[in-house]
Amino acid sequence: MTNPYCVKLVIICWLAALSMTLIFDTQISLLLFCGPNIIDHFFCDLLPLLEIACSDTSIVRQQIYLLSILLIITPTIIIIISYTKIMSSILRIPSTTGRQKAFSTCSSHLIVVSIFYWTIFCVYIFATKEKSSTISKISSLLYIVFTPMVNPIVYSLKNKDIMKAIRNTIKKMTWFGNYL
Repeated sequence: MTNPYCVKLVIICWLAALSMTLIFDTQISLLLFCGPNIIDHFFCDLLPLLEIACSDTSIVRQQIYLLSILLIITPTIIIIISYTKIMSSILRIPSTTGRQKAFSTCSSHLIVVSIFYWTIFCVYIFATKEKSSTISKISSLLYIVFTPMVNPIVYSLKNKDIMKAIRNTIKKMTWFGNYL
C-alpha cells in the first residue's frame, strides 16, 4: 500500500459516496410531499422519507434497492474473499501461538464488520413494507449506535491488561456478593 494508492482509494470512495448521495437526493427532491411531514424514525433515513411521499416512489425504491445491493454486496464479497485468503495464510503458520494471535486479531475485526453489515442488510436489502416501524428503528440503531459503541469493546478484549482488569472486577463483585 503506497501513499498514492491510498489516496486513489480514498478519492474513489468519496466520489462513489457523493454520486450515490446526489442520485438519491435528486430523485427524492422530485417527489411530492403533501401530508404531515413527520417521519416516524430517529433520523431522516431514505425509506421512512419515502413513506410520507404522496407521489409514486417505485422508481426511487428500485434505485435504492439496486444501489444498496451494489454498495453492500460488493464490499461483502471483497471482505469474504480477503478473509478466505487471510484464513488460508493463517492456517499455514507453523506455530500454534502465531495462529492464535492471527485468529484473535481477525476474529475481533470480523465480529465488528459482521454486526455492521448484517444490520445494514436487514435495513436496506431485506426491507419490506410489512416490517414494523419499531423493528426498522431498532435495526437502524444497531448499525448507527451499537456497532460504534461495541467496536472499542471488541478490540480491547484482546488486550491482556483489560482482560485482567475485567477478571479482577468480576472476582471483586463475586467476593462482595458472598458477603451481602
